[in-house]
Amino acid sequence: MTGPQVSVTEMIENLGQRARKASRAMLAAQPAAKNRALDLAAEALDRERARIQSENAKDLASGRERGLSAAMIDRLTLTDARIDGMRQALAEIAALPDPIGGIENMSVRPNGLRIGHVRAPVGVIGIIFESRPNVTVDAAALCLKSGNAVILRGGSEAFHSNTILAELLNAAAREAGLPDGVVQLVPTTDREAVGALLKLDKYVDLIIPRGGKNLIERVTAESRIPVIKHLDGNCSVYIDEGGDHESGVRIIVNSKVSRPGVCNAAETLLVHQKEAAEFLPIAAEALRERGVELRGCERSRAIVPDMKEANEEDWYAEYLDLILAVRVVDSMEDAIEFINHYGSHHTESIVTKDYQRANDFMRRIDSACVHINCSTRFSDGGEYGLGAEIGISTDKLHARGPMGLRELTTAKWIVLGEGQVRG
Repeated sequence: MTGPQVSVTEMIENLGQRARKASRAMLAAQPAAKNRALDLAAEALDRERARIQSENAKDLASGRERGLSAAMIDRLTLTDARIDGMRQALAEIAALPDPIGGIENMSVRPNGLRIGHVRAPVGVIGIIFESRPNVTVDAAALCLKSGNAVILRGGSEAFHSNTILAELLNAAAREAGLPDGVVQLVPTTDREAVGALLKLDKYVDLIIPRGGKNLIERVTAESRIPVIKHLDGNCSVYIDEGGDHESGVRIIVNSKVSRPGVCNAAETLLVHQKEAAEFLPIAAEALRERGVELRGCERSRAIVPDMKEANEEDWYAEYLDLILAVRVVDSMEDAIEFINHYGSHHTESIVTKDYQRANDFMRRIDSACVHINCSTRFSDGGEYGLGAEIGISTDKLHARGPMGLRELTTAKWIVLGEGQVRG
């Protein structure tokens, strides 16, 4: 005989209660215990590799039945190499300095009081994300190392993969002596669970959504909890006047092709009018060889006639596929204006030989990450030396760009005295 069925709201409430209890216990967690949990998790991913891939296969089969694109299936797939990548991320996070307890900006007041900041966990973090099950590992590891409890809500397309990964991570935390419930996954694909989580301000301190515009807009509209948005990645590569063509081709090909289904892939190529006639045919050939569909403005199509015609929606698009919008611009001023208007404020790259122009581009682009003479694909917490990332914030408050350990902490004031009283 079974007991009464628990509603989605009650289920989420229970997760919140467990997470809050775990977060309070994590305030006393020692760095050695947190690192031990990450080491044990890496061992579990290796030991349970076959089981992980068996669960992942269920998601892949379901995704193909639902007609997911090749790029989305790629995002979803847990190959041996990607499992090894998750294990490596765990090792790198364990090796990073512990962010909690560090004292910053200490000063001495005339009355002898020493006043400064100390880094502290945020508390309970809710992370709502789509596809890519490796996010489960990265998010859980970063939250754990930074002393937070985390409630994960992945997309339905990766439910089986996320479930086994979260199970292994929480078990590793328990084995290391950390509180049960420090890593939890919402155990349902019911969309009602997202709404319930967004109203759980009694227990959850911060919501981090990662996904498309529909998800971000829903979370922003419904959440009672502060939100850090990880919006879409409409990233651009701009070939400046005098920019090196060989480097430019290499950079745009890598930015677009290496993994087209991720947020730091380039979606738009901008080319200065003085470089377009020579650069575009070379770049188009290299991109077409790799299966990229080009959608160009009128001036681009005059140079490369077999491009499809781009429309207004193409300039805003995050394709997450082997499609690239191409536009010829009159000047760097026009490129900057275009990016700031149409882009998603994620990552932009300029190919130039002129230091002053590179510096001007860097200052005036309103994006979280600006790259000079390198691929947009380097916009990544691991590549930036953060070990891993919770995502790439396109917000401006609290955190912007790749969010690593420090961005998952907050500051509290400490005042050290020797008996002083205020007159």
